[in-house]
Amino acid sequence: MISTDILGRVRVVLSHPSHPGNIGAAARAMKTMGLSQLVLVNPKRFPDAEASARAAGADDILASAKVCTDLDEALAGSVFAVAVTARRRDLGPPSLAAREAAPVLLSHADAGPVSLLFGNETAGLSNAEVQRCQRCAHIASAPDFSSLNLGAAVQVLCYELRLSAFAGVPPTVTPTTPFSSPVATLDETERFYAHLERVMIDTGFHDPRQPKRLLPKLRRLFGRAGLERDEVNILRGILDAVERRLPR
Repeated sequence: MISTDILGRVRVVLSHPSHPGNIGAAARAMKTMGLSQLVLVNPKRFPDAEASARAAGADDILASAKVCTDLDEALAGSVFAVAVTARRRDLGPPSLAAREAAPVLLSHADAGPVSLLFGNETAGLSNAEVQRCQRCAHIASAPDFSSLNLGAAVQVLCYELRLSAFAGVPPTVTPTTPFSSPVATLDETERFYAHLERVMIDTGFHDPRQPKRLLPKLRRLFGRAGLERDEVNILRGILDAVERRLPR
């Protein structure tokens, strides 16, 4: 793991965004992945009610967003920058897949702020903007339709950064507590098999004179399940109910 705090050193820079809804979507994408620094270069409309609506609870990201007049101001102080672009450039920094670019960007964050640069919704990033960065990142989309919505592109890259920061296993928070009981012991399982065999014989389902491969197959079935103690008790309870219905 690199560091969970290191995500706070990543700037998400949107250059000349034209739609305020995409700014809000980017803010929401950032917050869900633990990023907080949003930088806007000459946004067409911001602040804007649509940005707040699309942020869906990430209003703090919008409120703290830095608005800059040019890219120099947006990247000032950054020690490393990655340009996100679908277009391959003849001249420019090496291009990496998003999953490869994320750890490269984070590896420089120990030295200072790092930036992830996204272009305008219509024109993307200019060559001059791309050349201000040390690497390019691309998202592995379908070759015949590679254009992603700006908010979606931010979500993908922020997700990859979170995966990388947590070495591929980010913590999850759930309001429910997973239920489990202890694994059934071998003797508990054997008593269940004996009970099952007895009921199958009593109901006429199993003929012990012609056993074929029924019991080994059932053992294999329940062996794959990895029975817990509670599960064995439930199954034996069902078998008890069947036995009570059998004629005496």
